[in-house]
Amino acid sequence: MDVNGAVAEGFEPVRDVFARNFETLGDRGAALAVYRDGHKVVDLWAGTRDIDGTEPWRRGTAQIVRSATKGVAAVVPLLLHRRGELDLDAPVAEYWPEFKARGKERVLVRHVLNHRAGLPLLDRPLTPEESLDPLKGPEAVAAQAPVWEPGTDHGYHALTYGWMLDELVRRVTGIGAGAWIAREIAGPLGAAFWLGLPAEEEAAGRTGRVGRVEGAEPAGGLRARPKRSVTEAYDDPDSLTRRAFAAITPFPDQNDPAYRASALPATNGIATADGLARVYAALIGEVDGVRLFDPATVALARTEESAGPDRVLVVNTRFGLGFMLHGSASPFLAPGSFGHPGRGGSLGFADPESGIAFGYVTNGFRKTVTADPRAQALVRAVRAAL
Repeated sequence: MDVNGAVAEGFEPVRDVFARNFETLGDRGAALAVYRDGHKVVDLWAGTRDIDGTEPWRRGTAQIVRSATKGVAAVVPLLLHRRGELDLDAPVAEYWPEFKARGKERVLVRHVLNHRAGLPLLDRPLTPEESLDPLKGPEAVAAQAPVWEPGTDHGYHALTYGWMLDELVRRVTGIGAGAWIAREIAGPLGAAFWLGLPAEEEAAGRTGRVGRVEGAEPAGGLRARPKRSVTEAYDDPDSLTRRAFAAITPFPDQNDPAYRASALPATNGIATADGLARVYAALIGEVDGVRLFDPATVALARTEESAGPDRVLVVNTRFGLGFMLHGSASPFLAPGSFGHPGRGGSLGFADPESGIAFGYVTNGFRKTVTADPRAQALVRAVRAAL
């Protein structure tokens, strides 16, 4: 496998592991970017742009990053909070009056971000067409009754997280999270991250910008043994696990231009590895003169809000405000790291103590929800290099 790009001195083993992911873990097309103290120390890419094609992955190839979108989306409410425009301890209904229906008066903004709102599913799932309408998802969540008392427990809000966050941002700012990210985060940073792919980038996708994604398993199956309880929960059509991930049924074609042009803050961000890592680098330090979080906001982002058995993912999870925290379900670099994986492979996170920001994107989605073996191999390599 020809690996393109460069690594700084001391990070050569990361390049070796990146190549090994193609040889032993079945990667087809992928990229990795790592920043340290605001400077890029790893910039690698290899394979094909499309999982089912032959066009090579190039510098700047982007992919859908699934739930790694959630971490970047979480930056928005935290910045609005820092600016005094959004109170994390206010009821959601203070900004969005229709939301209080069916016993949701006590759901706080904080509960949306820490997965304690009790709203991981929809009794009537949205169709693919409905899911692309920016009004339909929030309307459905507003009409939904909680499945547990808000604030008393936590469970991963796989899709509903995005609709709640987007509507809160819209009510506070007048624009959705995707437009806010473009204006206030990606634009100033020069980061290749989109929540709602612009038409000009979709056109560029035909010549090399955004690749086609699909499921891909290595020969012999996953190296990581799946937890049986998670598998059983997902196979049970009545479980919270299955119903949370089925809030859109059937799930849209992720390669459809209409899906990529929509803004679903839970699941359809599109990024390069550099774009993902660059955002996280700007959360914990300065990148080319831009810093997004001050130290107090970094502390807020990674303060544990939820921990223990997850009512949706079944395994133990840890969440701060919108970010997953380092733990058994989401192993990052160190105990102080915060970020978010994407179901099937992608990963973005920051580690303030080491100054590391990490972004990995792939076109081959696996059955993993959190700790993908390819991303974890790269995290271990970065840790060893440090």
